[in-house]
Amino acid sequence: MRFTIATFVLLHIGAVSAFAPSLGNSLPTKLHETAVAEPETAETETKEPVIVPTRFDRLKANWKGPVRTSTAEGLGFTYEDFDTAVAKTTYAFNRNDIVKGTVVQYDNGGCTVDIGAKASAFLPVAEASLIQRSYSAEGDTTSNAIEELVNLNEEYDVEIISEEDENGQLLVSVRRIQYREAWQKIVKRKEDDEVFEATCIGVNRGGAICLVDGLRAFLPGSHLAGQLPTEDLIGQTLPLKFLEVNQEDNKLVVSNRRAVVETQMANLSRGDIVTGMVKALKPYGAFIEIGGMSGLLHISQISYDRIEDLEKVLIPGQQLKCMIIDHDKMNGRIALSTKTLEPEPGDMLRDPEKVFELAEQTAVKYHERMEAERKAREEAAKDIVLGLGDSLDDLTSDEDGGDATEDPLADVSDNLDSVL
Repeated sequence: MRFTIATFVLLHIGAVSAFAPSLGNSLPTKLHETAVAEPETAETETKEPVIVPTRFDRLKANWKGPVRTSTAEGLGFTYEDFDTAVAKTTYAFNRNDIVKGTVVQYDNGGCTVDIGAKASAFLPVAEASLIQRSYSAEGDTTSNAIEELVNLNEEYDVEIISEEDENGQLLVSVRRIQYREAWQKIVKRKEDDEVFEATCIGVNRGGAICLVDGLRAFLPGSHLAGQLPTEDLIGQTLPLKFLEVNQEDNKLVVSNRRAVVETQMANLSRGDIVTGMVKALKPYGAFIEIGGMSGLLHISQISYDRIEDLEKVLIPGQQLKCMIIDHDKMNGRIALSTKTLEPEPGDMLRDPEKVFELAEQTAVKYHERMEAERKAREEAAKDIVLGLGDSLDDLTSDEDGGDATEDPLADVSDNLDSVL
């Protein structure tokens, strides 16, 4: 029994010693592999170097610079005054407000304007001026570049026409201010009925277009004096008067003929010699154009001799001299005469060139003759008045020797009373 147990122990120990080499060889291998991997991990990881500040760096970080002290001595205001001024100053900009602005920079499609807001305002080229183009006889001269409409570093009155955008910028306009000012001038001119000048910028079938204080006005062809609405009219400066002003409908109508008539009629008087051109013939006379005005030469005022056929005496387009015998300045009407310029009755029918050549001399003689006739009429009228005075004296004298101061109608009154 004991032998059996001892034998079993020995066999068990031998079995264990037989497997011991293999276990001993495998364990060191695993330990070696682990020991090799750990140094590789340490080599791949890099640590930031620690910088230790020097004494100079610590002093520099703690130093705040020299200490400056400020006082209000010598100043004309205090901090309280400054706070009050800031409180009174408003920085609110509302739409339709008119503010001062300075052009600081030209930009694409407009310019930048400093109006004192938190961001500069923008002035589009279309809003920079009421008059975008200039006109000349050679053609349109384009001036709608922003550099031609506003000057750099110059101050203008501008109107705010928009709200702030996402950048706080506003849109402003100069044109809208000029538009209102132009209508105010035009209404004043219409009330005063004054003559003004304007430039023709275009023509159409009905007349011409004129630029009046930056606004477009229509000039009917019938109110053009002495010319037709053709392309030659563009660029010309014409004297005008208003026919109609309607701001609500944005309507302006002007007349060149009224302005010319009023200007020339102011310098005309009866007896003046004028030169005109025959424009049209009518059964009762001829219409003569004189400096844009139309005068009537009645058939009875052409010659002292009787005229059977007017077309044999005058033709359209003919130049002739006439004497003004009457005029209506209010309506621009003139009455003319050529028979007053005839040296001899009937010369207009026989030799009209002689009449026009001697027109001034004949007019002087005519005025002298008219003056002599006027004085003769005055003398005759004076004699008539004196004769009437003598007759009245005879009527007031008492033939029966009665009182001359007695009422001559006393008996008549009595008789009337008795009748009533």
